[in-house]
Amino acid sequence: MVKIRLERIDTQKGVIVKALLNSRVTKLVISSEFTEKQIFKLKKIEKPIYMRNMNSSFNKEGPIKYIIEINIHYQRYWERMEIDVIGGQKWKVILEIPWLAYHNPEIDWRIGEVKMIRYP
Repeated sequence: MVKIRLERIDTQKGVIVKALLNSRVTKLVISSEFTEKQIFKLKKIEKPIYMRNMNSSFNKEGPIKYIIEINIHYQRYWERMEIDVIGGQKWKVILEIPWLAYHNPEIDWRIGEVKMIRYP
């Protein structure tokens, strides 16, 4: 896990959260319960996305219907991104394979250290 800052685009107010790095997840996701608590602005997507959990079952909360646009800050790095909002998750934010591959951070899994050494 890494601590990241999520910043609202409209107000630039932010919150620091622990994000799970997961190389098995193929989408960047944020908990719907967390987005409601933080009052992030939801954008409805045209076509719902059915997502499977890590055990291959469909998410019991139903398909992804919303995204949020947000600034993500980690160390000296920041990026504006769209994140899928999904219910029923115990994690607030999950950073996934495409994000990890694009940024290619150095990760020391033994001590839990992530270094953003490449800035695309």
